[in-house]
Amino acid sequence: MTTFVLVAGAWHGPWAWDRVTPLLHDAGARTVAPALGEGDVGLHDHADDVVAALDGIDGIDGDGVVLVGHSYAGLVVREAADQRPDRVRHLVLVDGWAGPDGTSLYDLAPAPFVQALRGRTSGGRIAVPPPAAVGIDDPDDAAWLAERMRPQPARTFEEPTRLTGAADRIPGTAILCRPSVYPFEQCAKAIGYRTVPIDGPHDVMLTRPGALARLILEVSA
Repeated sequence: MTTFVLVAGAWHGPWAWDRVTPLLHDAGARTVAPALGEGDVGLHDHADDVVAALDGIDGIDGDGVVLVGHSYAGLVVREAADQRPDRVRHLVLVDGWAGPDGTSLYDLAPAPFVQALRGRTSGGRIAVPPPAAVGIDDPDDAAWLAERMRPQPARTFEEPTRLTGAADRIPGTAILCRPSVYPFEQCAKAIGYRTVPIDGPHDVMLTRPGALARLILEVSA
């Protein structure tokens, strides 16, 4: 039985995977969706949260989990996998930010995006963007999403990732939403990940959960 550890991106929580997890369960998999800390925390704290989740999973010796990170969580899952390479057999990024040791999200993102986020930062927190910013324009989905998103700790975008090279020895796949908005393909190719397209917005787990679940299963088989 494959175990998928699903890590949500910025402003989101484990609930972001609610439409995907039942489909993975139907395929015979089990899932863990860890919550990432809020408050005065940074990227390294979030990586530690995922490491704790990995350490808490029984029955994966010799097989390893598939670690999935969406958007900002691409950085989180790679740092976590770098600390526990023996427990992770595949890394999957869904429109995920990723880079080499010493890079932060702000190092990877386009300057206008960084400037916009810094302008939305107050008291160490980055304000929640409108649902349309992550490609959600259906009124019901937008309302559902707006109720759940929470401000993002600014340090999570500022801290540089800490990698020893262990994560780079784990096979990785980047699922890229189309049409693309940010340079996720460049990030993936720079770290040697194979790329697989999916038609849908950045929050594709909300709009096309079936297609995303199938791709996650396929690329990690």
